[in-house]
Amino acid sequence: MICPELSRWPDDPDFPPSQPARSLMVGDGLELLAPVEGDAKELFVAVDENREYLREWLPWLDGVNSVDDELGMIRGIRDDKNFKWVYLIRNHGELVGVVSLNWVDWDNRSFGLGYWVSESSSGKGIATKSCRRVIEHCFVDLKLHRLVIEVALENHPSRAVAERLGLRLKPVRDRGWREPRGESRAEQRASRAEQNKL
Repeated sequence: MICPELSRWPDDPDFPPSQPARSLMVGDGLELLAPVEGDAKELFVAVDENREYLREWLPWLDGVNSVDDELGMIRGIRDDKNFKWVYLIRNHGELVGVVSLNWVDWDNRSFGLGYWVSESSSGKGIATKSCRRVIEHCFVDLKLHRLVIEVALENHPSRAVAERLGLRLKPVRDRGWREPRGESRAEQRASRAEQNKL
């Protein structure tokens, strides 16, 4: 739920922007929930059980080696001055992945989106439906109007999610990061106007 007194941003710059909702209903048994400290163990188990599957594309994975690492991430979200937000994807209560706002640029009203789902949940439309719900929330409730998904060019499943969401591909130059397998990255972008055509 968005607080009415905060919804005056960006028309009234003296008001701060709204914060993301703590939960978002997707439908068909899918729900997105902001993690709490009690989720750290379950989240670590989900990452660890899918480590080999996820390692191919997620450079942060080797920095997550314990429940304490997940607990630190959850606490860090709360304290992050650069603004990050994470939603756990729950399918009929089971934790099957994550959708994250990796960054938000309030001045330019844009945001970066990331996501992963467990191997057993891939190919079922879960990532697409979950991302679509977060994008809708960001565009409608948070009044952002541009999104970016950074994806390895060879990560065809992730690119397919972005394409189903209506994003267009734009290769980007190396920004100093390296994919686990050294692939090039690209941005897939869309504006609110473009999303409204879908």
